[in-house]
Amino acid sequence: MQKRPKIGIIISTTRPGQFGEVPTNWLFNIAKERNDADFEIIDLRDYPMPFFEEKVPLHVAPPQNEVALRWGEKITSLDGYIFVTGEYNHSIPAVLKNALDYLWSEIHRKPATFLGYGGGGAARAVEHLRNILATAQVASLPRAVHIGMIEMMGMMREGKSMADYPYLDDYAKPMLDELVWWANTLKEGRSSDRVAEAA
Repeated sequence: MQKRPKIGIIISTTRPGQFGEVPTNWLFNIAKERNDADFEIIDLRDYPMPFFEEKVPLHVAPPQNEVALRWGEKITSLDGYIFVTGEYNHSIPAVLKNALDYLWSEIHRKPATFLGYGGGGAARAVEHLRNILATAQVASLPRAVHIGMIEMMGMMREGKSMADYPYLDDYAKPMLDELVWWANTLKEGRSSDRVAEAA
């Protein structure tokens, strides 16, 4: 019997005092109640990588930087991803792009979805991230959760919490349902490929 998929919820910004921890913890608390997958929070602050400076392309050789290797090992251990991201100048945080540049086969043929926050729910950042992940052979799923500026300002300035916006819970569940289905399906596919290669 196939083991439950492991899914990482990735905090994609390292700015001190960043808002991203709030929706990340909210989503994790919803996800951990499920019995069909295991979830963990991955914080890019725990992987302080330099700007990409590898001498050869990653499809030729793995990175030489020790932190980048540790980051790659963590990503390899996961079967799916939820990227929690704000929007910087209509795109994703530079630290996230840099972290993705250090990956190659570690992330191939795995699903990802998104939790965006900020003006417009970080929709432009999420769409940019979808394009980046497509190049990395990641299955980008259509469902996502977008937290707009009204909700953010309510929490940052008016003392509200995620619980004051229960409709966001209604978006989270089908997103997680879809992600777990794809994580299981692609995990089985990757296992079949390995069996065929070993035959």
